[in-house]
Amino acid sequence: MTGYLSSAELVRVRDAALESGLADPSVRPLLFDGILPRYRGTLPLHAAPGRQVHSDLTEMNRVERLIDGSVPLEIWLRNAVAQTAEAGPAAVLQRALDDVARDAGGEPDVLAGRETPEIKEQVIHRDDTVPFAFLRGGDLAGAAVARVRVPPYEGGAPLQPGGHPHAGTGWLITPELLVTNHHVVNARTSSGGARVLAAPDDLALQARHAHARFDYEGEDSGSEETPAVELAASDPALDYAVLRLAPGASRPALTPAEAPLKVVAGEVAAVNIIQHPGGLPKRVALRNNLVYEADERDVRYFTDTRGGSSGSPVMTDDWKVVALHRGTRRVENVSFQGRTTAFVNVGTQISAVLAHLAQHAPDVHAEIRAARRN
Repeated sequence: MTGYLSSAELVRVRDAALESGLADPSVRPLLFDGILPRYRGTLPLHAAPGRQVHSDLTEMNRVERLIDGSVPLEIWLRNAVAQTAEAGPAAVLQRALDDVARDAGGEPDVLAGRETPEIKEQVIHRDDTVPFAFLRGGDLAGAAVARVRVPPYEGGAPLQPGGHPHAGTGWLITPELLVTNHHVVNARTSSGGARVLAAPDDLALQARHAHARFDYEGEDSGSEETPAVELAASDPALDYAVLRLAPGASRPALTPAEAPLKVVAGEVAAVNIIQHPGGLPKRVALRNNLVYEADERDVRYFTDTRGGSSGSPVMTDDWKVVALHRGTRRVENVSFQGRTTAFVNVGTQISAVLAHLAQHAPDVHAEIRAARRN
C-alpha cells in the first residue's frame, strides 16, 4: 500500500489544518484521541507546528491499520472535522475523511459510470412525526445489529504485514444467519480506488474467523463476541455476504422486505440505519434520511453514514429492512432540502439479495423463508 491519500491531497489536508488552527500544539492531543497511545508515541516530534502536522499526516498515511483494526489517519481526520468550524477547511477535511474511510473499508465505487441527475423538487412542510411505538421498534431492531470484525488471510495464513481485522456492521436475518457486505468479509483495503478481492479459499477462511459483537452500545457494554462458522452465501456484484454464526443466545431477527422499495414522484420515503461506524459503538441515523431515488437493484438516500457502516440494515419506519448499505458516492449539483449535498449513500435492495439467494443458494433462501414463518 502506497498510502490512502496522494502527496497533493496530504498538502491540502495540512493547509486546511493550518488554516483552521489545528496546528496549535495544545490541539494535537485532541486530534489523536482514540488512536492507540503506543502508536502515537512512535511518531517523530518537531518544533515547528506546521511541520509537525505534515509529519503526522505523512506517517499515518503509510499505516494501513493498527493491531486493533483501527485506521489512525481516519481517526485523526474525524477528530479534525469535529474541531473545525470554518466551512472551507471543514470541507477539505471531510472529503479526505470520506475517501480514507471508503478505501479503508474496501468499499467499491458504487455509482461509478452512472449519471446522477440533479434533484429539482424540494419537499417542505411535511409531517415528520411517527407513532411512539417507532422508538420501541427501533430498540428491538437494534438488538439484531452487531459490529463485525474480520481478519484478513492470504494463502491460507493470516495476512502479513497489516493483517489486522477489518470492521463493519451486520444484522440477523434469521437467529443464526447474519447479513453484511461482501467487501466487509473480503477484508481488503482498496488500492487507488480499485477493489482487491481475496481468493475464494481465503474468503471462506476469513468468514470462519469473523466475529459479531451484539449490544455494543458503549465501551463498557456489549455481549461476548459470537464467532461465525461458515460463509453461507455471497456475491461481490450485489456486495452481500451471509455468515452462519455459532449457536448461542436466541435473538430476534429483522424482517426483510420481499418487494423492492419504490420512490413515487411527489411522495417522501424515509429510511433509518442502525450502524457501527468505524467499528465503534452502535449509532442510529434518524434524521436527514430521505430516499433520493431507487431502482430494482439499488436504493440511494441521504441518511448519515460513515466508514464502518458498511453492511448496515436500511429500514423503513416500520423497521423492515429494504436495503443493505454498501457505500457512499460523492456527487455534485445535487440539492437536498434546498441545500447542495456532497454525498449520496447507496444500498442494495434486499429484494435483489433474496432473489439472488433463491437462484444461487436455494438452501439458504429456504432457511430464511422458514424463519419468517416461525
